[in-house]
Amino acid sequence: MTSSEDLYAISADWLRSLEVASSTGDSKSFVSHFLSDGWFRDLLCLSWDFRTLSGSEKIHGFLSEVVDGKPRLEHSGLHDFKLDDHTANALSPFKLPGPQDIEGVQGAFTFTIAKPAALGRGFFRLTQDANGKWKALTLFTNMQDLVGHEESSADQHGLYEGRKFTWEEDVDAQFRAIEADPTVLIVGGGQSGLTSAARLRRLGIRALVIEKNARVGDSWRQRYPSLKLHTPAYQSSMLYSPYPTNFPNYIPKGKLANFIDSYAVNQELCIWYSSSLVSTPVYDSSSARWTVEIQRGDRKVFVHPKYLVLATGSGSPYTPTWNGMDEFQGPLYHSDFHKNAEQFRGKRVVVVGAGNAGADICQDFVAHGATEKGKVTMVQRSATCVITSTTAEKTHFRLPLPDSAPIEEVDFHNNSMPLALLLQLNMAGWTQHMKMLDKEFHDGLRKAGFNLTWELSPGSGEVGLEGFLFTRQASGTMIDIGCGKLIIEGKVKIKQGHEISHFDKDGITFKDGSKLSADVIVIATGNEPIMKTARALLGNEITDRLLPQEVMGLDSEGEVNQTYRPSGHPGLWFASGGFVFSRFFSKRLGLQILARELGVE
Repeated sequence: MTSSEDLYAISADWLRSLEVASSTGDSKSFVSHFLSDGWFRDLLCLSWDFRTLSGSEKIHGFLSEVVDGKPRLEHSGLHDFKLDDHTANALSPFKLPGPQDIEGVQGAFTFTIAKPAALGRGFFRLTQDANGKWKALTLFTNMQDLVGHEESSADQHGLYEGRKFTWEEDVDAQFRAIEADPTVLIVGGGQSGLTSAARLRRLGIRALVIEKNARVGDSWRQRYPSLKLHTPAYQSSMLYSPYPTNFPNYIPKGKLANFIDSYAVNQELCIWYSSSLVSTPVYDSSSARWTVEIQRGDRKVFVHPKYLVLATGSGSPYTPTWNGMDEFQGPLYHSDFHKNAEQFRGKRVVVVGAGNAGADICQDFVAHGATEKGKVTMVQRSATCVITSTTAEKTHFRLPLPDSAPIEEVDFHNNSMPLALLLQLNMAGWTQHMKMLDKEFHDGLRKAGFNLTWELSPGSGEVGLEGFLFTRQASGTMIDIGCGKLIIEGKVKIKQGHEISHFDKDGITFKDGSKLSADVIVIATGNEPIMKTARALLGNEITDRLLPQEVMGLDSEGEVNQTYRPSGHPGLWFASGGFVFSRFFSKRLGLQILARELGVE
């Protein structure tokens, strides 16, 4: 690769030319700065939505759309482009995997948006075209702040002359103001809801959280004892508050619950506990407010927020229905309700489901006495995408920047890559590389009868773990933290290849006539779609207006459906996804709500 001086000259020349095209509203010239098959991802700079365009024609069409009588590029007025030399995302060479490695220069830059008055930050990846000219493989533009309403990072309770209130009095006054007139009502006090509330607070927006449990973190405490995060601590940190350095790399659920509980206190979030929606919220279009009835402890309360954010988690437990389930004479329950494997010591256990939850449950049973071969059987109904935690850390969870880089810089870097391009790179060879790292492990699983896949459907291409994460909310995946070894050793037996026919008093019969006898059966089949939860809370009239009719999953451009973006119904938003997703996109949610409050959206 060329020298650092050359990298700077290449990038500076390209960025200077791009700014001329942007500031003059010249869409054709702007597009000429891309490879013919280049990618453009825009978050809130050129539209109040998340967009990803691939190819010159689509990018030009987007930029040329008329907004308030002007082409979109001219209307938004992106200008004052400057290389961002003083952050972890400063200029550097890059290489992307594929049949032929793609090399070039990448880096961050800042810019100003004319309408609305806002500050932006972008990221480019430049490579040479067939004629040796430097063009953008990817360009990412992202709104950072609305001018005059920048996100606060200052200590609001620091010492200063003339302070008349204590910290406790100040927080109490803020809470009373929020409770009297919340601008935003967030339903759900899990990590997505808390992250959104913390972000909104820093943007000066009054947010009230209602949580059905008596304590924040109870949704984690109430799950099976062996549960721990399957992603490393540095990837799963909470907004503004990384975990202590002496935390385990994979955090147990109880420790996580306690941390989230303390997070709510330390971020000074206004939360009503033991609170839930009583009836279907009603939206008044004339006042642009909701009427929401809440059961708060032993009394009913009405609030009238402008915005309703559903942060209700991954959906209620999903249990398929098979004939004869009510005839089974032993315990039969969903994995969400697994509490104590010890009580089944020495029993014959069948776990239906071969994803992360099913693996955790099998591992728990073996750890608590079901150590004889054949005592624990996992029923695999379809092939599973499996990666070891060691390989996942090397390939998926590795920091693309130095270890000292703030997690915000890591999030920015990761989100600069269009998701659809990432899946293409996986199919082009990166998934194959990851499979090779786990080859011995995968061979052992296959020998034990476990069925593996890296495709969402046969012949569709090996999108790998990311494909399952983004399109299926990780359904059908296993990030292995120990169960795979038990399968290979025969301590967890695999039953796959035949569909379940029915249950009876002794166990499960399959369509080929084979049978599994069991003393206890655990159904580890995931969760219902989030939209089903939304319909139960909001009713059909509101839910039928939502487009698309899916939360999470990818749209035709490769952006995540519904979450943190316009829902199709005024004043209604969804906050969902893992720690990484919520940490980054909570800012995008806050900016959209703030823009509406300021009347600049």
